Parts: sequence; structure tokens; C-alpha cells
Amino acid sequence: MIDFRLGKASAPQPPESAFFHAWVLPDSTLWTQFYRTARGYLLRFPDLADFEVSADGWAVSAWPCPDTTEDTLEHLYLNQVLPLALGRQGKQVFHASAVEVPSGAMAFLGPSGRGKSTLAASFALTGNRFLTDDALLLEPRAGGTYAVQPSHHSIRLWDDSKEELVGAEADLAPAVQYTAKARLLSGEALAFCPEPRILRRMYFLGAGDAEQVIFTPMAPSEALMGLVGNSFLLDIEGRESLATHFHQIAALAELPIFFRLDYPRSYAALSAVRQAILEHAET
Repeated sequence: MIDFRLGKASAPQPPESAFFHAWVLPDSTLWTQFYRTARGYLLRFPDLADFEVSADGWAVSAWPCPDTTEDTLEHLYLNQVLPLALGRQGKQVFHASAVEVPSGAMAFLGPSGRGKSTLAASFALTGNRFLTDDALLLEPRAGGTYAVQPSHHSIRLWDDSKEELVGAEADLAPAVQYTAKARLLSGEALAFCPEPRILRRMYFLGAGDAEQVIFTPMAPSEALMGLVGNSFLLDIEGRESLATHFHQIAALAELPIFFRLDYPRSYAALSAVRQAILEHAET
């Protein structure tokens, strides 16, 4: 269990020389600045909050800006900071959604906008419980398998997906300040799986311009590069931690569970897409 607490006084102010990385959104907006501190790392979300993560990833302190709401702070921690802290502990955490299938779990990976959350919500609304919306934590198990650990019981959707899939009666969590996406809470309609499930398939989503559902097996080298590109990594310059992470995911990439998945990107096709994916996942 990570020790999370609100910081006292003000956040540490590292010298500019401590800066080593920044995340920038596709529209060129600065999202996160990363600094090294005497105790670990400082993550600065401009105008929202600062978080200090210990070097080993087992402790996190937060300093919200005066106008940042509790819901925004919690969401930043759960969806942005916690996966990075778990990565510092040597855990395997990826940008992905995951849902339950009869034989275990399947995960969807890909750049923002490829439909990971929409697919997860679509499955969860039709009987296949979701395990995570954005941060996929895998735990190695005996026999070379991996368990998908459940995450927060909510899914974020753009308004068009929300209206198309669940309508105006969705059970919504309070809005957060840095995204226009709606947060749908699990419940009777949106089914959530609170127990780990064995990973059976990982699908890398295509651009959505296919006329039918297409599954293409991935070679281990392709799967490895895809996993690297979707990893939560706090220190992208730490050679030792990078080497450990690379070794871990290289073993994962050897499993015959990786496929590229493309399908028609339309709400009308979702039912047929779900059926094709379920049949493939259970093959």
C-alpha cells in the first residue's frame, strides 16, 4: 500500500537544473513537468497540483493549487501519479483498458482516441465486466501467466460516446477540472469486476478505418515495442530501472496473446465488433 498524504507548507522547489522531462498534450499544451529531488521525483501539473514521489515509489505527497477540487486531486493521483509510482516499484503498468471474458481478461492498448474506453464501456454495458479504464496493472503468476488487477471503478468517455452508449441517465462522478470527459461510475448497468483475472489477450487498436474486424498476430518484437510505447515510466533516463522494465516486458511479449485489432469505427457496428472480439479471445 502506497503511503499517500497531503504535503504540509508548500511543495519543494527544485532548481531548474533538476528538470529532466515534460509531457506535452497533442495540442501542444504542457501537461506535466518532471524534476528530480533529494527524496525522489517532483511531478508538476501546472495550475492543478504538485506531487512528490519517493525514489522507490512507496510514498507520495500532494500539494494542490488553491482552486483545485478534491475530486480533481484524487483523479490526478489515481490515473496519473499512482501508475507512475507503481512503475518505480518495478510493477508492470500500461496505458490500456481491460474487460472480463469467460476465460480471464482481455486488454486494449493504443494511442489516445483509438477507442479503448469506448470498447471497455461497450463490453461492460452488455455483460462483460470491466477491470480498468486507463491503467493496466499486471502481476506475474505461476506458469508464466499474468493477472490483470482491478483499478478504479469508473470509465471516462467523451460526450458523444456517453450519449450513444448510456444516454442521459448515466451515473456520473463529479467532474474534474482538466478534462471535458464524463466519468461514469460502475453500477447495475456498467458492470465492474473487483477481482483479478488472468490475462488472455492484448489487442493493439488500429486507426478504425477497416471495413470489417481484422485480427493480425504480432511477433514478439512488435509486441515488445508496443508495450514499451504504452508503459507508465516515471524516470525515462534511469538506466537500471529501464533495463529491469525492458527485461520484464520482453518475457511478457513472448506470450502468443498479442494481436493488432482494427474494426469499423461506428457505434452501429459495436455489437458485431464485440461478438467478433469475444469469439477471437476465446479461441
